[in-house]
Amino acid sequence: MAEAADFPGMTPSPARRWLRRTGALLAGAPLLAGLLQLPASPAHADGQASAREVSDAGTVAVAVDSLSPSVPTDGDTLTVSGTVTNKGKQAVTEAQVDLRVGSALTTRSAIETLAKKSDSLSGTAGSPVGGKYVAKFARLTPGVAQHFSISVPVDELELEDDGVYPLGVSLSGETAAKPWEQMLGIQRTFLPWQPDEAKTATKTTVLWPLMSTVHMTAETGSNEQQTPVFLHDDLAEEISPGGRLDQLVTLGKALDVTWVIDPDLLASVDAMTGRYDVRGEGTTTTAGTHQAIAKQFLANLQGAVQDKEVVALPFADPDLASLAHNGTGVTGSLSQLKAATDVAAITVETVLHVTPSTDFAWPVEGAVDPSIVKVATSAGADKVIARSDSLKETGSLSYTPSAARPIGGGTTAVVADARLSTAFQGDLTRASTSTLAVQEFLAQSLGLNLQTGKERSIVVAPQRMPTASQARAMAEAVTALQGGTWSQSQQLTAAATAKPDPGATTKVPSRSKYPSALRKRELPRSAFEEIATTQARLGNFKVILTDESRVVTPFGRAINREMATSWRGRTTAASSFRQGVQDHLDTLADQVKLIQKSDTKLSGRSATIPVTVQNNLVQGVEHLVLRLTSTNPTRLEIGGEAYFQQPIAVSGGHSTTVKFTTSANVNGQTSVVAQLYTEDGREYGAPVTFDVKVTEITATVMLVIGGGVLLLVLAGFRMYTQRKRAAAREAEEDAPDETGDAAGTPVIPQDSEGLRTEESGVRSRAVDPVQPSDGTPDTAAESTGPSGTGERVDR
Repeated sequence: MAEAADFPGMTPSPARRWLRRTGALLAGAPLLAGLLQLPASPAHADGQASAREVSDAGTVAVAVDSLSPSVPTDGDTLTVSGTVTNKGKQAVTEAQVDLRVGSALTTRSAIETLAKKSDSLSGTAGSPVGGKYVAKFARLTPGVAQHFSISVPVDELELEDDGVYPLGVSLSGETAAKPWEQMLGIQRTFLPWQPDEAKTATKTTVLWPLMSTVHMTAETGSNEQQTPVFLHDDLAEEISPGGRLDQLVTLGKALDVTWVIDPDLLASVDAMTGRYDVRGEGTTTTAGTHQAIAKQFLANLQGAVQDKEVVALPFADPDLASLAHNGTGVTGSLSQLKAATDVAAITVETVLHVTPSTDFAWPVEGAVDPSIVKVATSAGADKVIARSDSLKETGSLSYTPSAARPIGGGTTAVVADARLSTAFQGDLTRASTSTLAVQEFLAQSLGLNLQTGKERSIVVAPQRMPTASQARAMAEAVTALQGGTWSQSQQLTAAATAKPDPGATTKVPSRSKYPSALRKRELPRSAFEEIATTQARLGNFKVILTDESRVVTPFGRAINREMATSWRGRTTAASSFRQGVQDHLDTLADQVKLIQKSDTKLSGRSATIPVTVQNNLVQGVEHLVLRLTSTNPTRLEIGGEAYFQQPIAVSGGHSTTVKFTTSANVNGQTSVVAQLYTEDGREYGAPVTFDVKVTEITATVMLVIGGGVLLLVLAGFRMYTQRKRAAAREAEEDAPDETGDAAGTPVIPQDSEGLRTEESGVRSRAVDPVQPSDGTPDTAAESTGPSGTGERVDR
């Protein structure tokens, strides 16, 4: 073994120690003499530093994969399992794994310090349990991991008073270069020891977050059900059996925790229970196929939250810090937070059938400043979940105070413990890192309880979206904590209303104290300006719709998603989502538009100009006016003015044409602008501009045209009379002489007009001579009486 001075806790015999010292001295004397003659170069010095670092970490990696039970008590048998891996270039012989128990740690900072250098060979290692409670290996080949497991009765560990004991798992052995026993690797963890019930238990609230990233777009189908469209199908993977969210639900169901839920996740999974589409390449979509998985997930979640406290964050979990630092100067940003808060409770109640609390706001990582608190409470929340590394203690308290702190204005800061809340961050996919995280969490919890005999309420607020491995480690730690002897479960509402410690800090840190690392990941001001633009366009669009809910609901929720905390660190994806929402809104708004017109010619002092409005939406539009404006009213007036407008209403999938009366004053070309407006005077859509060429009709031209028409009438009358006279002459030539015809028929005398003259001398109508060959007439003889009213008479 190495010297006890170098490795505390090791107790080799004096004889062996003397022999090893002598051998080492004799073997190293020639080498030492040579080294003393060489100058120490900078490169050599750097090499020595690097060697010290490698030596400090050890050449054998020790991993503790399992420690059971996590919180032992009297009569238990502690089993420690793991692996040892030779990272050096030489084989290790005569290797042995020992369990070492050090003195109880008296402060929480001591626990934290030891955890940061858990594999360092320097420092206290503790006394080995020894005896038969070891694991031996004849040879450790470089690069090969070998498993070990040691079980020891807790009574053999000689644990005394309640406390947190460092537990070291070390590997000792020999190498060809150093053929004596030495410690080559160690892994330290913690052994919480509280066999009896604590006199005063710590009331502990554990938040169990159920959140995800943004999955749904603003797009919906044009059918009656408005089929939702998803960005991708990643959510199906998360809620499938064994997925991240599925594991959180399964694990959380068995724990006494407070569920903190983003309503957007519930809305998204609920949308998947029916027909839904998934966006593909370009504008294509494919039908979603995970309805059964979504239904099962919601059923499991509904069962898990029954009789549990549920806290609903504002819809889509808006980034309060980004809003406070970059969004409050943009009009309408705070109203989006209010809308997200209002819809939160309704969503949770509808999907989970429980009534959630909406009194809590949760800034990213619990970091607060006055502007964040102001924004967080602007939508109705009066409790802000902060963290102790943000709202730091500045007083002289010797213990961790309760979570609740009154910070003014009727607002309570619920300060989560930073050490407990950050215990499960990082990569916990390996069993060894997960085990260390669990034991450190339990050690910190017990260390907190042992600080004072005062009753306190402590809150644990882990990361928002833990991975599956992090969730499993959390569940393991919370299970052990709730089965332990020093902690008692408590709901978040109770922790927030608990009596605060009078000496606890209540001053919110200034804005300059906000962590720069978090500030770099915030949504920029430009993001909120884009959101404001989208909101303005939505407001202009919805007023013309007969059923605005088909548009307001999906776009309202999409705007909430644009402010989501999950966009932090994903600048490109966030910008793409915002642009997609705006583009889709513009596409819908453009479905109501004016049809382009070609240039028009007007001949005359007055005429009508038709303008067509087309509606390609499924629903009808109304509350629109169409205005036609003359750019030169001196030349062309519309409705007697420079412009004229008419109300418009168009059914879905139809178009309508509106006619405007115009009057021309002067010849020439004039530009005319057609523009749609909402009833409150805001422009809607793009204008249509076309030219109107006016040709005025003068009095002289009218006189010429009138004279031409008169000449045509006179010419027609002349032709008519000439033809009539010609017909009369032909009849006269065909008639017999005055004395009669060949048959002796008397001839009736006629005057020059072709009218027969009777003996009385009275003029009568001419009668065609009757020939013997004529048959019976087709019609009766004309009446000689006067014609009736409206009856046509030939003269």
